[in-house]
Amino acid sequence: MIRAVLVAAVLGLGGMTGPTTMAAPQATGDWVWDLPAYVPPPRVPDDNPMTVAKVTLGRRLFHDPRLSGNGTLACSGCHVQALGFADGRAHPVGATGAVVRRNAQGLANVAWRASLTWANPALVTLEAQMAVPLYGTDPVEMGVTDANRAAVLDRFRADPEVVAGFRTAFPDDPRPVSFISIIRAIAAYQRSLISFDSRYDRWLQGRADLTAAERRGHDLFFGERAECHHCHGSFNFDDQVAHILSRVVERQFHNTGLYNIDGEGAYPATDRGLIEHTGLAADMGAFRAPSLRNVAVTGPYMHDGGIDTLDAVLDTYAAGGRLIPSGPDAGDGRLNRWKSDLIVRIELSPTERADIVAFLKTLTDERFLSGPTNSPHQIR
Repeated sequence: MIRAVLVAAVLGLGGMTGPTTMAAPQATGDWVWDLPAYVPPPRVPDDNPMTVAKVTLGRRLFHDPRLSGNGTLACSGCHVQALGFADGRAHPVGATGAVVRRNAQGLANVAWRASLTWANPALVTLEAQMAVPLYGTDPVEMGVTDANRAAVLDRFRADPEVVAGFRTAFPDDPRPVSFISIIRAIAAYQRSLISFDSRYDRWLQGRADLTAAERRGHDLFFGERAECHHCHGSFNFDDQVAHILSRVVERQFHNTGLYNIDGEGAYPATDRGLIEHTGLAADMGAFRAPSLRNVAVTGPYMHDGGIDTLDAVLDTYAAGGRLIPSGPDAGDGRLNRWKSDLIVRIELSPTERADIVAFLKTLTDERFLSGPTNSPHQIR
């Protein structure tokens, strides 16, 4: 019962005090959401319902470099299964060699995110978000253009096995090999990237135990000293969650005090966060809190990939921000005028910091990282 109450309180599910064991699978068409009791199914667009055939096709396309303009880069080139579908680099590199300005985020449980990417409140569906890597020109990621769209589709139309997959996934479409179908299939596959089998989840379900250090870290994480839960307290360990039971969807963004270039709160001109969309000064340096699912393998961290380890991330938050002593980005982020009120100096002993990191490592889901369900489809 203690764990049940904990789940209800921590995961923001109102008065839910039911069992924390696995719920009965819930079906949508022929797709089954096999989720823990504390996780409601995600929202799915009416015009792109989940089906097994669509997920299967999307999985294949996600791992297929033929989808890029020059045929060299798959989605999985920047979203690697073993790395929680992040890529292990500070900045991904597109099909033409262009460097992407922001760190690649992991995709675990991306179906529940209320907004996509780091700082764009208008991107609320995976279908819309896919236009960014597919067609974006600054920087080029997949490099699909008007000049090569037909050539990209012809690569798939020349593959009978892939064509059969399109026909099965979109049986009512007389010309199923299209970018509309590609986007819908990959979005369905991304919604199937479910990670709720970490040791933490199994502990919640009474199927595993945590060490003393991990429990201490858990208590600090969800307590009012470390206060991590204010931005990472949902079942997805972030603060932007949408699901079928959501009445109000909040899309919060935070300045965490990483920069203060001019002493007035400025972030680097190449990446200023939410202000780029809203034009509001108070949104300078504001970014979405990422999910911490599988966080032990998704480094380097922050929107700019500027912090290499979890220990260093914790040190930055404990200091109330980041001091950059020299160089073009020099400044004391701790004094950033637009910094969130949640980012304040926290007194934590070395043991307490190690305990929090130990707890964060319990969020690693080995089945998600190495299981065959999410592995690359064999591409000929």
